Order: sequence, then structure tokens, then C-alpha cells
Amino acid sequence: MTAGWQAEVEAARRGDDLVVLEGVHALKHAIRFGATIRRIGSPDPAALDALLGTLAPDVHLPVDVEGVTAATWESMTGGGLPSPALALADRPQDVLDDVLAAGTGIVVLLEHPTHLGNVGAVVRVAAAADAAGVLVVGSSDPWHARAVRGGAGLQFALPVGRRDELPVSDRPVVALDPAGAPIATTPLPQRAILVFGTERHGLSDDLLARADHRVALPMRPGVSSLNLATSVAAVLYGAMVGAPPAR
Repeated sequence: MTAGWQAEVEAARRGDDLVVLEGVHALKHAIRFGATIRRIGSPDPAALDALLGTLAPDVHLPVDVEGVTAATWESMTGGGLPSPALALADRPQDVLDDVLAAGTGIVVLLEHPTHLGNVGAVVRVAAAADAAGVLVVGSSDPWHARAVRGGAGLQFALPVGRRDELPVSDRPVVALDPAGAPIATTPLPQRAILVFGTERHGLSDDLLARADHRVALPMRPGVSSLNLATSVAAVLYGAMVGAPPAR
């Protein structure tokens, strides 16, 4: 892995054309879901090959793995990664506007999330639950390397993007709010935009005002909130195993 390669990785971390894939899980899912991989580097290509053979025998690397010295690896990864893989992939075209306009299925919206790892964890849950997409409102980029690592590269499995505000669409907006109706008694509309706020502040007044419905997760008294990704998982999987969604 040359110095030019290192500069390319650093530029990718600052730009929005390429996605930095940190670790074997992000790499395997990116390949599995059709990512265009530009380069792969590893301090131990043989170990990476063996690990992929164990974890993802269906995945075949589309480009050769470039070796990297331990010192360069330390510099590029900020102290190393739990598995010996670092790659660059093309960032997919943002198609969330098309999804909102014409698609079916639930879209998960996160309003001003503050932790990129949590953003990634939400993407991972949404992909597993076959959601229609994940939309972040605010400055957090769901394609940031930390978010992609938290999502195990499953950003490539469904439409994911960022907007400054909730887009206008004909989809019903369902807000997760402690003052809402119990979710067990409120089937989610089939094409809902399901919106989640932060653990500390919840949803903004502006977004709550745009909600067509408000629902709440039941919790034991004294427990004030759930982790963001846990809340998303509870709602999505509750919708999957509960009554058929309302139309």
C-alpha cells in the first residue's frame, strides 16, 4: 500500500464520493450487496483471505489485496482495526427521494443523531428488518466511516441518505414519542416514515407537529429511554411479528 494509497484513504474520509470500509464485516457486506470496490489493503492478506473463507465463503474479492506495513496500517486506521481489512468503495447514488415518492415499506428517519456508531447500528437493524430506507436529518453522515463500521457495511443493502429536514411526501409520518399511543395498539401504516429523536431530547417540536401519528414503546416505570438502535429494532420487529400493518 503506497503513500498515494494512504492519501487516497484520507481524502475519502473527508469527501463524499468514496466510502471507507473498516474491517472484514463492512467489506463482506459491501461486496455481497453489490458495492463497487476500488482498493483493499491489509497488513496480513493471508489472514484476511482465511477470515473471509470462514465468515463469508460466498464472497469473492473483486480486486487484489494490497499489503501494508504495520506502521502505515497504524497511521491509516488510527490505532488498528479488529480485523485486517481496509477498503474503498464507490458511494451509491442517493435514491431516497424516489423511495419516498413511490416505494413501499417503512422508512426510518433519525432526527439529529449525535453518535455515528448508533447511526450505523440503526442501518444494520433496518437492513435486517427489510425497511425501505434510512434517512438522517441533520449533519451526521450515515456514510461516514464510523457509521459504516457500526452498520457492518449494510448501508449498501438499502437506500441510505441525509437531508437538512424532513422531505415533503405523501407518506404518513409516525413519531416515536413517550406521550404517544401504545405501539401494540397502533398498527403502523404500510408506507410510514417512522421518526426517532435523540435519547436526551427526543424529537423537535417542528417534527412532532408534522407527525400524523405518535406512538410509544412501553417501558418499566423509572426507565426513561432506550438506546436509539434498540428502539428502532423494537418498533420494526414489533411491526413484523404483530398484526398486519394498516393501509
